[in-house]
Amino acid sequence: MSSTPSRVFVARLVGLPIFDPQGDQVGKVRDLVVSLWSGATQPRVLGLVAEVFGRRRIFVPMTRITHFDSGQVYTTGLLNMRRFEQRPTEALVMGELLDRTVGIRGTEVRGTIYDVAMEQARNRDWVISRVAVVEPGRGFRRRGQTHVVEWTEIEDHSTRHADQAATQLLAKINEMRPADAANLIHDLPKNRRTAVVAALDDERLADVLEELPEEDQVEILGDLDSERAADVLEEMSPDDAADLIADLPPETAAELLELMEPEDAEDVKRLLSYADQTAGAMMAIEPVILSPDATIADALARVRNPDLTTSLAALVYVCRAPLEPPTGRLLGVAHIQRLLREPPSTLVAGALDADLDPLRPEMGIDEVAAHLARYNLVAAPVVDPDGRLLGAVTVDDLLDHMLPENWREANRPGGEHG
Repeated sequence: MSSTPSRVFVARLVGLPIFDPQGDQVGKVRDLVVSLWSGATQPRVLGLVAEVFGRRRIFVPMTRITHFDSGQVYTTGLLNMRRFEQRPTEALVMGELLDRTVGIRGTEVRGTIYDVAMEQARNRDWVISRVAVVEPGRGFRRRGQTHVVEWTEIEDHSTRHADQAATQLLAKINEMRPADAANLIHDLPKNRRTAVVAALDDERLADVLEELPEEDQVEILGDLDSERAADVLEEMSPDDAADLIADLPPETAAELLELMEPEDAEDVKRLLSYADQTAGAMMAIEPVILSPDATIADALARVRNPDLTTSLAALVYVCRAPLEPPTGRLLGVAHIQRLLREPPSTLVAGALDADLDPLRPEMGIDEVAAHLARYNLVAAPVVDPDGRLLGAVTVDDLLDHMLPENWREANRPGGEHG
């Protein structure tokens, strides 16, 4: 491991790509597994939790790691693809050690762990050698004094405290994509997940909830007070909020709809009015809608919105007023790929795909899938009998409804490791 630094700080590893000897990426680092056997002066690092294709998490022993270099991790390429399952004698650094309240021996200093460092011992095992601890801030100081000390200088480094905070873990979660953050939150112990959920702002929690299995969504929402649960639902996309509310007990769903802002609640109620597994039930009601006098420059500016999914940004919908669903008559759709080839000052209406048949809200999921496949589309408009745009079905929403209900769970970590 000639190119590996002598000391590696663990929090900096999370999210790094993992490569095989041929230079192909095989996964991402999600956490480190350490042994907390009480007889050891320094916990031994057993391996990495890696996320591979299909959001599957596997265990990569340290013996399979060749080196860490320039923000990348390299392996021998020989990986066991069985899903990871944590054992009772093991701890996850990100999930359980960060934010642990500890003391420093021989001092009155107490603080929280915000990072740990690992090094190779003489026997070539990797061990946790250093701990970075931050004291609570005092007065107007945002952050207290920091200390980097030997693991053996730390007191009270057991892994299970009911009152463990989530400050450092939260900082890492806020840097992740929602799907990656959802994976991490899904695997946290109950008390850690509760602390993280309480600390996330409503918008970020909404993003993460949309990526979690239905069972997790219902459990997390049920742990929130009703006012906050309604606020989080307002931050979710209406179609995802409708799917979640449909999984709640009827009296809970009615209470939350009553607490939501009337406009947001009305959008959700409209989606709930359609039969399950139909175009109306799965459509997004916030596509990019433009008037006939909009220019291509206007369209391109709208699809640059980072909050739009890739599939929603692939088409713009030109309609008569009003421009909020249900709109005036749909005149046609314009493909962004086509618009990129046209002068920005020209009208979008001149580049419409007016021959594309729209979907009807009552169309079943198989009909919708066939429609998207027939026309090679990633999204398609949904209109009422009068030709007014109601929303758009995207391929990602279609897949969410076509895959088994537990598809997220089936591709998450569980299983064994050697």
